[in-house]
Amino acid sequence: MASLDRLSSLMERFHVRAHLFHAGALCGLTQFDARPGRGFLHVLRRGELVVTHRPRSGVSRRIEVAEPSLLFYPRPLAHSFHNAPAEGSDFVCATLDFDGGAQHPLARALPSLLVLPLRAVDGLEHTLALLFAEAERVRCGQRLLADRLFDVLVLQLLRWLLDHPAEAKLPPGMLVGLSDPKLARTLTAIHEQPGADWSLATMAETAGMSRSAFAAAFRQHVGHTPVEYLTQWRIAIAQVMLRHGASLKTASLRLGYRNASSLSRVFTQSVGMSPRAWLRKEPKPKQGAE
Repeated sequence: MASLDRLSSLMERFHVRAHLFHAGALCGLTQFDARPGRGFLHVLRRGELVVTHRPRSGVSRRIEVAEPSLLFYPRPLAHSFHNAPAEGSDFVCATLDFDGGAQHPLARALPSLLVLPLRAVDGLEHTLALLFAEAERVRCGQRLLADRLFDVLVLQLLRWLLDHPAEAKLPPGMLVGLSDPKLARTLTAIHEQPGADWSLATMAETAGMSRSAFAAAFRQHVGHTPVEYLTQWRIAIAQVMLRHGASLKTASLRLGYRNASSLSRVFTQSVGMSPRAWLRKEPKPKQGAE
């Protein structure tokens, strides 16, 4: 899959914005609250720490991190750090704001928490060296550059996950589907051309598989039927368009629906409320967001 870009169309449509908010020592107990649409990426370059979560949060209540590691929270999940490094700038933290919140495809596809030793993820050395160099002293543009380096770190992490889904213990979903060479051709094509006249036959043909083999493999790897996934992808894009002021008619034409009524009907079935009712509940996008 060297010639297939599996991430650009996804990340261009659904942004993830990183913001450095801490560098250096963490003393005693440090708590991180859950906020809608917000995740966290923590990098421990030296030392050990204990992470705890609330009961019934879906992850282990206590995790001991005994070596340099990444801790990636793609969805809102309250957590606390105990006994983090008390000296030096060997600990950095960033918030991750996912466009569309819980509906962001990555937020849906990833587990609630990934803890990965730095030694396991190839290619991080140079990015981390630059990131910690920026974190160690204040210079012009420090925060902006640190944020961009965290963006690079997220992309490098996603690349590694696509190539190591079993090692990362990813559940069935979009990333596991993209890790399969044949399914990746169809998924990437759907991501790039959501308004095309897709059918099971054209999806299977794009993958180079028979319809029955494609449908079975897609369900096994992605956890949904191809038609279900296509609908979810289109509705997710429609939500982004509506939040940024596009009309339902414009969204329907771009996403392959006959008219606004057709999109409205599918939207309501998928989301549980009409586009107008959903839009009233949604916060307006931040100024400057695309």
